Amino acid sequence: MLDVLTEIIIECPRPDVARYAANPDNAPSWYVNIERVEWRSPPPLRMGSEIAFVAQFMGRRLAYTYRITAFAPGERLVMTTAEGPFPMETIYEWESVAANGTRMRLRNRGQPSGFSTLIAPFVAWSMRRANQKDLAKLKEILERDRESPREPRSSSTTSE
Repeated sequence: MLDVLTEIIIECPRPDVARYAANPDNAPSWYVNIERVEWRSPPPLRMGSEIAFVAQFMGRRLAYTYRITAFAPGERLVMTTAEGPFPMETIYEWESVAANGTRMRLRNRGQPSGFSTLIAPFVAWSMRRANQKDLAKLKEILERDRESPREPRSSSTTSE
């Protein structure tokens, strides 16, 4: 079993961190390896939503679709996929800390099979390293945007 847990404290209110991190359109801005996101079901995010991702990981191009299996806005988001080298579950959890900070946990769990079982320890190490970079980038974006008078921006565009 692959189980990688990383976390970070972000000096922003929990609703702001959760809203930004849970928006799939923002993923390419803070996930180093995610190149593209495409909604397979209409927004907004909710139970059963499906979102396709294209990423680069360990020198390979990966395309997979996550299905939202649990969503408590501002508290927890669970996404699962059966595609790729092994089925994967990604969990985001947000917890208020200190005066106005947020602890964000990012957990990836999966059950490798076949050849993937042999390289699972290296995959876990690589995933932990990438997740630490991703959370540091998220922290940088949200704390920088908090210092400016505007709200964190989504990478998506909307027409009015």
